[in-house]
Amino acid sequence: MRIVVHGQQAFGKAVLEALLKRGDEVVAVYVAPEKEGAKADPLKEAALAAGLKVLQPDSYKKPEVLEEFKALKPDLQVMAFVTLFVPEEFLNAPTHGSIQYHPSLLPAYRGASAINWQIIKGEKEAGLSIFWPDNGLDTGDILTTRKTPIGPTDTLGTVYFDRLFPMGVEAMLEGVDLVKAGKAPKIKQDESKATYEGMCKADNAKIDWGKPWEQIDRLIRGCNPAPGAWTVLDGKTIKIFDAKPLPAKDPKGIAGKLGEIVAQDADSITVVCADGRFKITRLQPPDGKKMSAGEWAASANLAPKTRFS
Repeated sequence: MRIVVHGQQAFGKAVLEALLKRGDEVVAVYVAPEKEGAKADPLKEAALAAGLKVLQPDSYKKPEVLEEFKALKPDLQVMAFVTLFVPEEFLNAPTHGSIQYHPSLLPAYRGASAINWQIIKGEKEAGLSIFWPDNGLDTGDILTTRKTPIGPTDTLGTVYFDRLFPMGVEAMLEGVDLVKAGKAPKIKQDESKATYEGMCKADNAKIDWGKPWEQIDRLIRGCNPAPGAWTVLDGKTIKIFDAKPLPAKDPKGIAGKLGEIVAQDADSITVVCADGRFKITRLQPPDGKKMSAGEWAASANLAPKTRFS
């Protein structure tokens, strides 16, 4: 079966290498074009190293791009982390169509920041879907799914890199095998259960120290490593990455004002929120690298009762 791999970054590379390792016939690789001055995409590098044809159109709406794709005579397009819009005519060009990875249990959490929002909103379970894409946003029929729990200390990084990434590669290979065998299901999504969340950007990641500790905790974890939950000190943004919540048994007895740094040691600082405190251990000052919160506090020579706003 003639396969075209379409994607980018580490996940796209991993899917390509897994297909090649087991002997699948990959005839070409489509990769998002790099921005001027950027390094070559990892998927592109892997494809070139394997001697494969690499194509990088900036749009899939052009007739010549479709014709070039059809000339490859693909049987299946495997889409691993695709961000550009791909029209149905292109998706349906291969003999068996196209299959795509999405890091949520569709139809829930359609959109580009699915994992972030699952953590931020307090879900206890995450997952992934391999589906048949169409012109909608993550609306196509489901081929297969995988599930994984979200633990109380999980971050975007642990849920994706430790679990949904390797599980996704395996699920993509299973999808290819089911297509080859003529046994790949097409299960309609239940639109009554569909949810959509927009891109999780910096505007969504500001910490409000007046919120309950659970909300702040989920925001920090759901934005670690990107876009990074943040707070402000003296008009400058400081990103918070690792923080342990310290819930108060009696919120009325919490000493200190909201956002106030009430303790610091060699490794951490402790900040007041609505119903407890947070022991922050890793942060990133403006124009700096990620570092120990205690190291930052010592270098910043904080005044007593310093507060994040």
